[in-house]
Amino acid sequence: MTTKRTTCGWDQAVFRCGRCDTKYTVTSEEDHLKAVGAHRDAHAVWDRLDPIERDGLASILRTLLSAPDLAAELLALADRQHQAGSDRR
Repeated sequence: MTTKRTTCGWDQAVFRCGRCDTKYTVTSEEDHLKAVGAHRDAHAVWDRLDPIERDGLASILRTLLSAPDLAAELLALADRQHQAGSDRR
């Protein structure tokens, strides 16, 4: 006779931000910790920016997130410039 074992652990968890009412549903503790941490960090960054900086950052992120190859090339360019010790154009 075999006994069916049930495992103890996560099924899913819901995170709802008390500041902006964003809601995430995750299926593991690791995903929960990542979602909460990233969201908390996003609020911290956003809070430090003035309205003009917020608009600029949002515009840049929209561009880069829609073009991952561009983001990778810009990071590579930044790394090469940093290693060369200058901000040559």
